[in-house]
Amino acid sequence: MNIAKMMKQAQKMQSDMAKMQDELAAKEIDISVGGGKVTVKGNGAGEILGISIDPAVVDPDDVEILEDLILSGVKQAIEQGKEMSQNEMGKLTQGMGLPPGMGF
Repeated sequence: MNIAKMMKQAQKMQSDMAKMQDELAAKEIDISVGGGKVTVKGNGAGEILGISIDPAVVDPDDVEILEDLILSGVKQAIEQGKEMSQNEMGKLTQGMGLPPGMGF
């Protein structure tokens, strides 16, 4: 394989990855915890876009439950965003003959 061809492939892969990252940022994830009392919206880039809380779950005498629900929802949203990203990036790099550990 010549250097020019490798450079062209690398540039295409870089362009494809940038496009994929934009697409992932546009894909939204909704995580519902506590029987729908807390909803966390995230995206495929691992960003948290919003949190909705049902007023019925707000108890000034038991803030810990609300904190746990929010933390759980945020963790799940980030996890699903990462998983989505890894799956999509894996499709992009599949078959490129990258050494072990170099794929996404």
